[in-house]
Amino acid sequence: MSEFNEFDQQGSVPNRETGSIISHAFEMYKGIFGYAIVAMIIYIAGGFIIQAVTGFNSAAIMEEMQSSGDYSNFRYWETPGFSSYMTFSSLFLLLLTPLYVGLIYMVNKFNTKNPIEFSDLFIGYRQNLVNILIYSFISGIISSIAMGLCFLPFLFVYPFLLLGYPILLFENASAMDALSRSFNIAKENYGTFLVTSLLGLLISGAGIILCGIGLIVTAPFIMIVMYSTYCAYLGKPRQIMFKQQ
Repeated sequence: MSEFNEFDQQGSVPNRETGSIISHAFEMYKGIFGYAIVAMIIYIAGGFIIQAVTGFNSAAIMEEMQSSGDYSNFRYWETPGFSSYMTFSSLFLLLLTPLYVGLIYMVNKFNTKNPIEFSDLFIGYRQNLVNILIYSFISGIISSIAMGLCFLPFLFVYPFLLLGYPILLFENASAMDALSRSFNIAKENYGTFLVTSLLGLLISGAGIILCGIGLIVTAPFIMIVMYSTYCAYLGKPRQIMFKQQ
């Protein structure tokens, strides 16, 4: 069996302003960015393995499209192995989402001045796993539909999903409760949530400037923004200590 004991520790909490939340996220990210890189390397390595298994070579396709000047999306669907790649890649991404919850758990330990262990990265696989996966699946569908509508709607929908993962972790909520609670809080503070989400996503995607390699460092930043936003609007969570019995 397992149980969670909680105790209060000192830690910083940002104001309910975009600048304060982003600044807080930067300070928190400094403490766990090494683990964030590990999470991204796991994701990238998995992507390469899936490409090798399915026979789909995205790099070769991009080179062909650049040389021909044809960037039509239908060419991807005509490529051998693409459908299998998308299926396995989507499943792998879903199964990887508990790692992102682990990053949120780690950053809270850093904020509360508690020692961080490598095993903390995998706490999402031990704590509320089923609801994390259900929430990830539902939010993924919502995001995919929004992105399919010329991408812009995604930017306006994303703020409603910003608090889902921290709520799942720190409140041990169900997937639907996390979705509903995140939506209601964002609805009441939509302006701040929108600007904070946009800045967080821009910073997370900034690594693409460095030939995409920089994404390994910057991409996880949005998860820290989620934590800082949670602290700003719901207070600093008490550190969760996982014990085996």
